[in-house]
This record gives sequence, C-alpha cells and structure tokens, in this order.
Amino acid sequence: MAELGRLAFFDPSLSASGRQSCASCHDPAHAYGPPNALAVQRGGADLQGYGTRAVPSLRYLRRTPIWFKTYVGNPRERLTDTDNVPVGGFTWDGRFDTMAEQAAFPLLAANEMANAGAEAVVQSLSRSAYADQFRSVFGADIFTRPADALAALGQALQRFELDDPSFQPYSSKFDAVLDGKARFTAQEQRGFELFRDRERGNCAACHPVQMGANGAHPLLTDFSFEALGVPRNPEIPANADPAYYDLGLCGPVRTDQRHEKSWCGLFKTPSLRNVATRGAFFHNGRFHTLEAALRFYVQRDARPAQWYPHPDGPQLYDDLPLALQDNVDHINTPLTQRKGDEPVWNAAEIGDVLAFLATLSDADAQPVPPAPQTP
Repeated sequence: MAELGRLAFFDPSLSASGRQSCASCHDPAHAYGPPNALAVQRGGADLQGYGTRAVPSLRYLRRTPIWFKTYVGNPRERLTDTDNVPVGGFTWDGRFDTMAEQAAFPLLAANEMANAGAEAVVQSLSRSAYADQFRSVFGADIFTRPADALAALGQALQRFELDDPSFQPYSSKFDAVLDGKARFTAQEQRGFELFRDRERGNCAACHPVQMGANGAHPLLTDFSFEALGVPRNPEIPANADPAYYDLGLCGPVRTDQRHEKSWCGLFKTPSLRNVATRGAFFHNGRFHTLEAALRFYVQRDARPAQWYPHPDGPQLYDDLPLALQDNVDHINTPLTQRKGDEPVWNAAEIGDVLAFLATLSDADAQPVPPAPQTP
C-alpha cells in the first residue's frame, strides 16, 4: 500500500491538468514543502487558479493528534474559559482527523488538482501504470466503486507518508545536539536560550523543544491554534475582495465551527522543523523571509505602524473583521506589549535566533529560491 501511495504521490496524471502531482506542492527536495517562495500555490484545471493559504510541509505529521477541544468540568469556570484552545487535526484549520482524509482533499479541490469528482480520479487511476497493483491491493472491482477507490487512494497516500523514512528523518543538527553528537555554536546557543526564554521570545510555549519522556525528539509544535493578527496579504487574489476574510477555524474552508466566534482567526501552530528552508511564512504566506517573520512576532504591538495600514484605528489587525479583533492573542509574551514599548529582541538577537532556527533543517532539505523581500 505504501508503494502505491508513493507512485500516486508523484503522478501528475491524477490532476485535471495532467501536470500537477502531490509532489508539485510538497517537494521532497524541500522537506515536502513548496519548491518556491510564493505565498500560495497555483492549481486548477489550467494551473491558473490560486490557493488561499500557504502550503505546509508534510514532514513530521505522524504524531499529530486528532482535532479536539478540552472543556473544564465546572460549568461556572467554563464561562471564563478563554485560554483553553483547540488542538490537533491536519491542515491550517485542523478539519481532517486522518492523513488519508487530508491527502484525498486536494484531488477534488477546484484550485488544486481540480478533478470534477471521484469518478474522474478513478478514470485516471484505472489508466495508470500501477492500476493492476491497485486492484491487487484493494480488490479487482475497486474501480467500479469510485467513492471507495478515492478513499483507498487516500489510505495509500497516508501509508506512504507514515512508512517512508523521508517524511521523518530527524537528521538536523538540532537532533544531533539532542543525541549528544554535536554542539551548538555560541550564536546558536544564544538563539536557543532566547527562543525558550519565557519573559522574552517565549517561542517554546507553542513550539516545545524538550524531549519526550520516552526520548522522542520534539516536533516544535504543540498542535494548538492561535490568532496572531498576521497582516493581510495582497499577494492572495481572494484578498482583493475587501469583504473576504480567511477566518481559520470558523471558515470559509472549515464550516463545522462557524458558530464558535471566539475561534475565528485561529490557525494551527506549525512545526518549526525546516522553517529556515521556507520562502513563505504564516498561514497566508505574508512574509518571505524568516527574519521578517521574527521581526513581526516581536514588534507586532510595539511598532504597529510598521505592519498595519491603520495602526491607530479600531480595526488594527487588518485581516480580521472589526468585530473579531479581540480574538488576537494578547495573553502570551511577547504579544502583551503596548505601542511604543521596546521590542523584546534587537537586531543582533534576531540574528541569534535565526542561527538556532537554521539548526532545525534536515540534512537533505534545500532552501527555496528567495522571493522579493517584504518590509
């Protein structure tokens, strides 16, 4: 099944255009992330459609929990339960509980592989060079049952992503340091300390760096959801409509949590493994350098004029409607600063953190070509 998944993963004939495979956006040379620095990738039947979110890496997904929300038991305490956010699931909004479900979605998405339905996918599968292998694994009549065949394809892709060691190599310098086989440079060590300093960067609050009780190496995500107030990205065509907002957990892609208004604008915390090889950062790809992403993180509220078009207006965070501004995180350091405060990191310290983050890159992960820098 894993071998079938591998063959399908690299097969562009499974797309309506005949030119796009899973690997087109999840390139193994780039840690199974995008091969370029575009904010969103192009797709569709003619490859002229645009996505609405940055493509994440498919590495290190094995230990992702299903999407869940823990509620406090006391009904009175539940009324003031504001810091207990949802956790888990796949994609930026956690709407899939299995890798198989997630893997099947792009096949039918109009702005991705753009098949009209399960029948179209099955037609392509039945003509593929591995069609007989597919029948051997899933049954001689599998192609007569399109819905089952699409689900089977998702299972095969999931098996490939779970079994192939290239999806979880743990080959970074950071892993070698954890195993006692390498040491950080002085700059990397300074960056590591800044990264986990609770009074300043506080990055490890959501991107844990400690080893598990069983010796498991950390994935640098706690799988939680957060609204960071990332600035609106004009590079995304959908954002040309001023009435359009990507609200993460409560829509427009995910629909089952629309009633939870306090979750609007929340997106899943990504792993920071291989982050230094990427060319687009945050859910909307707003920044194209890791330095810019870090500067935003530590300067968001201290220097709002640098990031937002209306720094003194009521709708400060320009990618959230006015009524949802309070959903943005002001609880966790350094997102507790006030306008005019001194940012928690200076330029030299940002350089130190960048040096540490570079140690999270796997040995085979190649950086994408740079894009024009954003401010």
